[in-house]
Amino acid sequence: MTQPFRAGTDYRSTLFPELNLELNENRIELRLPRAFHTLSSAILPGGFGLADGFVNWKVPLDYRCGDPITDLKRQCGLWGFDPERTVGFMTAAKLTHASVAETEGDCFKLICCTTSGTRNAARAGMTRTTYSAYAPGTINTILLIDGAMTEAAMVNAVITATEAKAAALADLGVREQSSGLLATGTTTDALAVGVSQDGAAGAIHAYAGAATTIGCAIGEAVYQTVLESVRAQHEV
Repeated sequence: MTQPFRAGTDYRSTLFPELNLELNENRIELRLPRAFHTLSSAILPGGFGLADGFVNWKVPLDYRCGDPITDLKRQCGLWGFDPERTVGFMTAAKLTHASVAETEGDCFKLICCTTSGTRNAARAGMTRTTYSAYAPGTINTILLIDGAMTEAAMVNAVITATEAKAAALADLGVREQSSGLLATGTTTDALAVGVSQDGAAGAIHAYAGAATTIGCAIGEAVYQTVLESVRAQHEV
């Protein structure tokens, strides 16, 4: 695990030679040489799809827009991305404090990049004031996997990643301000899983729970990157 943008503007993966994360002014961007099968809770595009680009755009804390999807599509076009093949996040967290982890295992390689801010930490399952409004994501995670997974396993990966995020926040003692209880996330988190669907020896991961080889690796990567990025969020 590392924070490459504390002292530089790019991160070249050791496991994906063609994969390069770049910090450009107000965004972290990633361009893939081919489209990955994606599952995303980010506003662009959301759900299942195909993408060869990922963007995590830093916006001001007071960002207000009646149509953030159109706004993000316009920005992606300006940055040279095809909005129809790009997963786009928004965040108010420090991009320079992003945490990156990568590993390989049983017919897979993975890289995880997380940006974190816990200003709006919240505990899921609690009664609270709710809003029909959009606000920029705070803990944003990009999880890229070189391997093959069923769509069910990709959903399972989202569950495992979310549990790992909650575990990291609990171990850091991050609490919801209104209740004082341990937070499980923030009110505006987003996650994207991208899979190459290149299965070594025909291996297709059908599950991604914590007891599976790929699920355990996903959990560890998300836990470590959330832990590091949250710890560093208030550092200069």
